Amino acid sequence: MRITVIISAHPPRLRRYLPRAFDSVCRQTLQPYAVNVANDVDGEGAAITKNRALAAVATEWVAVLDSDDQFEPQHLAKLAAAQQETGADVIYPWPIMDCALGGGDPRPEMFGKPFDPADLRRFNFIPTTVLMRTDLARKVGGFQRRPGEPWDDHGLFVAMLDAGAVFHHHPERTWIWTIHGQNTSGLPERWQ
Repeated sequence: MRITVIISAHPPRLRRYLPRAFDSVCRQTLQPYAVNVANDVDGEGAAITKNRALAAVATEWVAVLDSDDQFEPQHLAKLAAAQQETGADVIYPWPIMDCALGGGDPRPEMFGKPFDPADLRRFNFIPTTVLMRTDLARKVGGFQRRPGEPWDDHGLFVAMLDAGAVFHHHPERTWIWTIHGQNTSGLPERWQ
């Protein structure tokens, strides 16, 4: 399975977080075919930046990583195996929480729960760190914000669901979600 990893970044994260994220991709037991990094120099927002990285993908599969997060070494291998077993179009694992500010998993009740399309229509619970079919993500318009939400991934996932995508929750914690007080949810006005 050929996978491209896309990482969207913005200038405040380039030195502090991006090297760590990139290193986690380099340590994968299943090496990606390519890594596309897009830098939001103009403050256009994460959706536009991720879509720019998505547009350059030449593989059937794409894995998404935010520039301040990290993959565990077997992240790609586990998601690829889950896709082979299930035939799903979108595979989402769960994070290990790295909370410098305290707190924890914002949706602990969703860990290990089989995917329910009604849940996805009601609220955002799938983190952006997924493995998905590249052509389907492009076909539905890529990352997009829904009215009243700061997230760019929820709009993509609902659009993929509407297009008939099969989702699968892989109930393992395969990546590190860093909560550090500088999370922007893709909004330039939140840059620090």
